[in-house]
Amino acid sequence: QVQLVESGGGLVQAGGSLRLSCAASGRTVGSYVMGWFRQAAGKEREFVAAIKRSGDSTSYADSVKGRFTISRDNAKNTVYLQMNSLKPEDTADYYCAASPAYYSPRSPGMYDYWGPGTQVTVSS
Repeated sequence: QVQLVESGGGLVQAGGSLRLSCAASGRTVGSYVMGWFRQAAGKEREFVAAIKRSGDSTSYADSVKGRFTISRDNAKNTVYLQMNSLKPEDTADYYCAASPAYYSPRSPGMYDYWGPGTQVTVSS
């Protein structure tokens, strides 16, 4: 099993940047595909980005492509989400998650482990 804890959320103005971190304990994140999801108030949890075990393949939701970058440092057991050019519609709770899959799933149901989330608020 792996335990995940997100950090780095906060309040930022539109156009600004934030870097989220997801620190893992227990089993190494290198054993999992890692993903970031978000959930805005009153909405379903949605896929943001995913990265394969070696870090050589990433995928993004169309809404964040070109603005967000997912990366991982398996030696530090940490996954990151660099968020640039933030928009008010990016406001949500952001979650990292770990999947045993051998591709980059976009469905939350394919991820077995989740962090408690970190809040991101983008003001206009």
